[in-house]
Amino acid sequence: MVRDQTDRHRNPFDGSLAAGDYFVGPAQEEALARLEWLVDEQQRLGLVLGPSGCGKSHLAAKAVRRFGALGAEATLLSLRGLREGDWLELLLDRLSLDPLTAAEPLRPWQKLENRLRENTLMERPTAIIFDDLHEATPDAVAGIERLVSSAEPRFSRLLVVATVAAHALGQLSAGIMGQAAVRVELAAWSEAEATPFLAWALARTGRPADLFSPSAAATLTRLASGVPRTICQLARLAVVAADAEGLSQLDPLTVERVWRELMPASAAEPPGAHRDPSEQLPVNPQVRAVRRLWG
Repeated sequence: MVRDQTDRHRNPFDGSLAAGDYFVGPAQEEALARLEWLVDEQQRLGLVLGPSGCGKSHLAAKAVRRFGALGAEATLLSLRGLREGDWLELLLDRLSLDPLTAAEPLRPWQKLENRLRENTLMERPTAIIFDDLHEATPDAVAGIERLVSSAEPRFSRLLVVATVAAHALGQLSAGIMGQAAVRVELAAWSEAEATPFLAWALARTGRPADLFSPSAAATLTRLASGVPRTICQLARLAVVAADAEGLSQLDPLTVERVWRELMPASAAEPPGAHRDPSEQLPVNPQVRAVRRLWG
């Protein structure tokens, strides 16, 4: 199949966190609906849980847009890698403070409280999403706990949503855990969830939606253990291989070749594989080039 040369340089699995690049299947729509419920019911805190690579950050970026559509002032702040004392100033930078307010000689916390009070008086929700709460510094954790537990009227229209790695849930303070009205748990994808995503991503960049054969999509999902981030990484490189070889459709063998080129030599057999030890996968030089593109 001949494709426009421009399309050859557009990879549908580039890992963008833009809200428009977020795939909304049934599971994702349910997660977003539960977060929207928090705004509608004027709840104070929601948690988004899941293992690494399951789409927490991507969901958070999409939720900002959804909250904005509901009339909220919504913002997103990643807590990963921040130093002690940085989080509040960065949060204020993301809120729409007018220049005079931003320049006022007030403590950062007072500026935040004033902004929350303004939104409350206008009956406008304020939705703050903190990504990677489990990576937050102690002062950020203390500040967020204060936000979600305060009974003062200025906080009455505030919603905090925090993403947390599933393994770190036990590290959260009792103050935060006790305020969570909703816990949205993200899990690995099944083949039935991954296949529509692959078709959607391909079609939106002008590629054939069936570039991955059904068996190739199933193989890719299995090799990635259903982790969305890994699915995207492997799919991206499989598309590079398809372009390099001029393939009109990817088969399971090509997907597995790419997976093996990406894995260290000591890696175990692909998940779920039951291969004869004497069987060798043919080596394709064009697929080997994918390893260089990975970097």
